[in-house]
Amino acid sequence: MTTTPPIPAMLLAAGRGERMRPLTDSCPKPLLPVQGVPLLEWHLRALAAAGVPRAVVNTAWLGAQVAARFGSVFALDAASDKRQQLSISYSDEGQDFGRALETAGGIARALPQLGPVFWLAAGDVFAPDFVFAPEAAQAFAASPLLAHLWLVPNPPHHPRGDFGLSPEGLALNLPDADPAPRYTYSTLALLKAALFAPPWCDIPPGNPQGLAAPLAPLLRRAMDAGRVGAALYTGRWTDVGTPERLQALNQRTTIAP
Repeated sequence: MTTTPPIPAMLLAAGRGERMRPLTDSCPKPLLPVQGVPLLEWHLRALAAAGVPRAVVNTAWLGAQVAARFGSVFALDAASDKRQQLSISYSDEGQDFGRALETAGGIARALPQLGPVFWLAAGDVFAPDFVFAPEAAQAFAASPLLAHLWLVPNPPHHPRGDFGLSPEGLALNLPDADPAPRYTYSTLALLKAALFAPPWCDIPPGNPQGLAAPLAPLLRRAMDAGRVGAALYTGRWTDVGTPERLQALNQRTTIAP
């Protein structure tokens, strides 16, 4: 069986974190600590452990702090071999455009650094049980899908959810009146660069004008064409969107890096 090389990851770290103020007035949200570890570092550790070779981090608000904290190489520990060392590059939307470009705009901007297939994870989501499994990446790369999403049971702050899930493992763009169950998009995904080209997306390659655009409309178009897979993830997961959720995580004592 032929295999593709390990694919890279994109980590989203450009947002202002308005709901986390005043904590984010002087610290970017992905650097807020959970059990003493910056939120973004939990993803970096999981990526390195899975053998993902490199990550692109997009930044804007206080982005220099993110780059200063993690530099250009992340290793699980001083004894890590090269298979568990993650090279890091940055897509500095703040420096280039003075603002964040939203998810689709930021991904489109970073595509030249990513290649045809890549992992995606939001830097403000805590998911310590998630595994960036090489087998999942290989299967997705060989499939006709444009995206594969991990969905989670709806948290209290998002009771309606986002997307349906078919028995065949496809994400569903359900009409508002459809009573079928919906789940919440975890912001963990596998994506193909083709999703950011016509007919799904009209942002020019590399987003040279810095167009801001959300990801959901692209995903919904691709879902309507049957091109988005999905799976239910039931591990620990928190959208760390408020100081209260961060405090709740930090009150736990059983989280292991």
